[in-house]
Amino acid sequence: MYDYDLLVVGSANADLVIGVERRPGAGETVLGSDLAVHPGGKGANQAVAAARLGARTVLLARVGDDANGRLLLDSQRAAGVDTVGVLVGGAPTGVALITVDPSGDNSIVVSPGANGKLFPVDVQAAGCLFQAARVVSVQLEIPLETVVEVVRSLADGSRFVLNPSPPRPLPAEVLAACDPLIVNEHEAKVILGDACVSERPEDWARILLAKGPRSVVVTLGAEGALVASKDGVTRVPSVKVDAVDTTGAGDAFTAALAWKLGAGLSLAEAAAYAARVGAVAVTKKGAQDSFPTADEVAAL
Repeated sequence: MYDYDLLVVGSANADLVIGVERRPGAGETVLGSDLAVHPGGKGANQAVAAARLGARTVLLARVGDDANGRLLLDSQRAAGVDTVGVLVGGAPTGVALITVDPSGDNSIVVSPGANGKLFPVDVQAAGCLFQAARVVSVQLEIPLETVVEVVRSLADGSRFVLNPSPPRPLPAEVLAACDPLIVNEHEAKVILGDACVSERPEDWARILLAKGPRSVVVTLGAEGALVASKDGVTRVPSVKVDAVDTTGAGDAFTAALAWKLGAGLSLAEAAAYAARVGAVAVTKKGAQDSFPTADEVAAL
């Protein structure tokens, strides 16, 4: 019996969000809306998204001993996330600078802050959390050596889910543990590099799978997603909604998918559910504020 459905190891940031009519080009200044500050970061987002859906969730992350750190801890606890693994101090809380245009598309620049101080030794010290978690979900807003240590700390029988964002080359040890590796179109192309010889997402999924992951999911925004495993490649349809803000939608998708895989759903079934969760999330502004409950997903 696992104590947690999901252990999220990753980043926690304060999101500084400004709405713009269009994003500026090089050397250009544009006026935007009033600044809004929200709790965010891919790790913190995934933890809140999963907990709001009903998953028993614990977060391993690091925040600063500052107002942004307290904002993040409060948001985790309010969503029902166990924060026993959140470390405080060592650097200021990470910050994400986000611009959102009228179509809901966003551009993000991240200052890692305390996220860069989440070290392998912190993973080693949290061994009890790994033993207690059915699924472990990670992103790349923390040091890569920490991600490697997560893979080495996995309990027998647990499942490792990785969203390689921001994308970078991955060690074979990490790729081999992924079940699944979850990428969007940009992330897929970066990880494929010279191997990206096709514009067909189905080919990306097959080539990524050949690099070592046990399974692969390629998210395609309004076009849905693809899931790939030894059983083949399957397309998962999207849910049509009017998008307001895509910030955090990928994190909501990953969290929902990881939770449902741990609950025993197939990869295609879990991805279909995750697509519904992501669809609800883009209909509201913000990241964590937009994450739905299970009832809201069922009502879509």
